Amino acid sequence: MKSIYKRQFAMMAGVLLLAFTLLGGAFAALSYQYTIQDKKESMERNASYVASFTGTYLASGIGSSIQEPAYQLYVASLANISGSTVILAENNGEIVYAASGSGMGTNSLLSGTVPAELMNRIAGEGSYAGITGLGGLLSDKCYVAARPIVQNSFISGQTYQRGVVLVASDTSSLIRMWRDFASIFLLSAGVVFLLSALASSVTSLRQTKPLKDMAEAARKFGKGEFDARVEGCENRKDEMGELAEAFNAMAESLAEDEAQRSEFIANVSHELKTPMTTIAGFADGILDGTIPPEKEVEALKTISSETRRLSRLVRRMLDLSRLQSSENVTAQERFDVSEVLIRVLVSLEGKINGRGLDVETQLPDGPVMVWGDPDAITQVCYNLLDNAIKFARPGTALGLGIQVKGEKAYVSVRDQGDTIPPEELGKVFDRFHKTDHSRSEDRDGVGLGLYIVKTIMNNHKEDITVTSENGVTEFTFTLTIA
Repeated sequence: MKSIYKRQFAMMAGVLLLAFTLLGGAFAALSYQYTIQDKKESMERNASYVASFTGTYLASGIGSSIQEPAYQLYVASLANISGSTVILAENNGEIVYAASGSGMGTNSLLSGTVPAELMNRIAGEGSYAGITGLGGLLSDKCYVAARPIVQNSFISGQTYQRGVVLVASDTSSLIRMWRDFASIFLLSAGVVFLLSALASSVTSLRQTKPLKDMAEAARKFGKGEFDARVEGCENRKDEMGELAEAFNAMAESLAEDEAQRSEFIANVSHELKTPMTTIAGFADGILDGTIPPEKEVEALKTISSETRRLSRLVRRMLDLSRLQSSENVTAQERFDVSEVLIRVLVSLEGKINGRGLDVETQLPDGPVMVWGDPDAITQVCYNLLDNAIKFARPGTALGLGIQVKGEKAYVSVRDQGDTIPPEELGKVFDRFHKTDHSRSEDRDGVGLGLYIVKTIMNNHKEDITVTSENGVTEFTFTLTIA
């Protein structure tokens, strides 16, 4: 398995190699264009100029021979200025004069002969340019530019080749330049590559460490260790910091879910054990005669009450299973939420009158058509109103209201009782959660009503909120206007 570091390092190395290759190629092309090519053109130009001057000089009658001091001084000056060696040879290749401005000795040249192959090529093509050692006449291979010396005949009016001019320049300076360039290029490439490798290593380790920590934390989660977290990324503001933060948030959620699962199991066990223990105790008391006959009716009433309570608990848990099932799809229908709220209010009239409560409504005059599952929203309204009835102080008023704001309808249920502590507000929708003892003592609920409400609203992708101040507790949920 290739690690992120290896892949990133390979990519970095490939990009650097490509970059240096392109850079070296571009520099070589430019150096050739501006150095070698310029040198080549300068030497060819000098060869042409010397050949033209020599031909004119000999034909003008000013001088009859290239052995004259004035001519040789001129050629020597040109050789010194150009830093090259100027060679004049007869048509048979015999060198008759040589002047060097590059420090190259000329004595050995004066007794030498230009190779016949080179002379034939100059005569045939009219020029020559290339690297050669002139058959050993030059100590090292040099760049040589050659041109024929053409002279006009005053008698016949025709031109003929009088000899050749060769201009040679030592290439050692160019070789040194290329060696220096290669050394600097390789040194720079090596330094940049090492620095890039170091930066890549640091960056890769900085990137992969949180990933390894996440993998290790995930393995711990699989073993049931839900306290594992990714540390060291708190101050990072990049994507990896966001990922670590999201991972830790997920870990917190998983830990909370595990805690809620354990609490759920404990609460279910407790809620099931209490009525079952009561039922078994009274039934055994009747069977073994511990409970006298005159109290059997009261015992049977208790058994019946606990049985109904057990039935409600099982029914609520089945409702939760159905609501949380992945196969559960909330039906989207148009219905009048005002009609649903009034219908639920009428169904709970007996409980409301039993506690001596008044009802204050703030409902629109016409229907409020919304989208949703009417049966599920009926259950939401029933649970909220039933909850308000249980916790409202006798003689107070219940508040029901519907407000339309934009594309949403806000449905609220309000009761007047004890204030829910702020630290409890965020937990009222948890499974089996009951608020403080003052709101839950002597109640026959099982703590699933509001959790079912929250689950239904989540399935509708709607919001539900709760506030509790100065003894007034209000639940408000939203529905989308149809």
